[in-house]
Amino acid sequence: MNNVRINDGIFMFTMNLDDILFESMWELPDGVSMNSYLVKGDKVAIVDGVIGWDGVPETLYAHLKTMDITVDDIDYVVVNHMEPDHSGWLENLKEITTDFTILVTAKGAQFISSYYGDAFHIQVVEEGDTVDLGQGKVLSFHPTPNVHWPETMLTYEQSTQTLFSCDMYGGFGTLQASVFYQELSESDQAHFDYETVRYFSNVLTTFSPMVKRAIQKTEELNVNMIAPGHGPVYKDSVNKIIDQYKQYCEYANGDGDNKITILVGSMYGVTEKAVAAIESYLSDKDITVSTLKLPYATKSDVVTEVFTAKGIIVAASTYEYRMFPPVAHAIDECGRKKITNKKALYFGSYGWNASAEKDLMGIISNYRMKWTFVDPISFEGAANKETIHKIKSGVDALLESMQ
Repeated sequence: MNNVRINDGIFMFTMNLDDILFESMWELPDGVSMNSYLVKGDKVAIVDGVIGWDGVPETLYAHLKTMDITVDDIDYVVVNHMEPDHSGWLENLKEITTDFTILVTAKGAQFISSYYGDAFHIQVVEEGDTVDLGQGKVLSFHPTPNVHWPETMLTYEQSTQTLFSCDMYGGFGTLQASVFYQELSESDQAHFDYETVRYFSNVLTTFSPMVKRAIQKTEELNVNMIAPGHGPVYKDSVNKIIDQYKQYCEYANGDGDNKITILVGSMYGVTEKAVAAIESYLSDKDITVSTLKLPYATKSDVVTEVFTAKGIIVAASTYEYRMFPPVAHAIDECGRKKITNKKALYFGSYGWNASAEKDLMGIISNYRMKWTFVDPISFEGAANKETIHKIKSGVDALLESMQ
């Protein structure tokens, strides 16, 4: 773990985690950072915490010592979000001391008792409540329910105009050269941009309407720095991450890049051959194509690539009276994430029964995804020239619907 001074009287604790599944399900090829913050006035507040905090209490003691602080100096712990990757450290901290006040929403107070018992002194905060730490450091609290869980909130330090946003404005990826986004190289910024949209699609898409309200609340504050629980700190680049999050909310509702994502499920390569013909057909058009072969593509990549595309092609064979299961599971996950209003085309091979299309439409209907499909194409056995021509016509109709 490292600690970095990010503003006057504000310090960031950060550690990188690799070789884990985020929420025990999302793949992290570049890991993720876990960020916590300390605000120091006459009194001291820690904002959120890092799961595990390896070596507690020794690690915590060592980092506090560099700031001329001891554990006994901690007056407040702000819990913006109760998910255990941010609050789990309370289990360790209460073994050292409970002589502090937890600042949390009413729902968060309930969760603290459920997860960690009743050993803590809790002060429930509501919209606009403030805590004065002295030396000009004043924290205000702004509940943003259901960004990510029902108890989430934003915490704002008024003198430095710093917003502690926890999961809001977060991103995957580890922090190496700098904790500040604007100090990264262009290539590293591009990498974090992708890791941020992957984070949003995997973690926050379901809650896009609530994220929109949190963005509005952010814009009502005079924010000069955003300090999230995952990913880099945004200083002098606040509008960039806000605009990105606005765009991602629109992606969840059908917008996207000028891109077609193809989900391929082919048992013996018959449907996949038709996909190859369509990829060739699209190669001369001014559009990006992302092809994901299932079940080999990760769940994280599937959700991200569907989320960021305006158009989706589902190319899946029929399997035992249903759609090829890995593709069905992928569409089901997109439904759970409430990725709606995409433009789409289905085609696929069948043997004795053409049931994949019916299965697909059932999933779309069940989750109220509101995807708009052009005419589907099911074909018995291999796709002949006439079938390929029909599929190309379907692709043309899809491209037209995307405009």
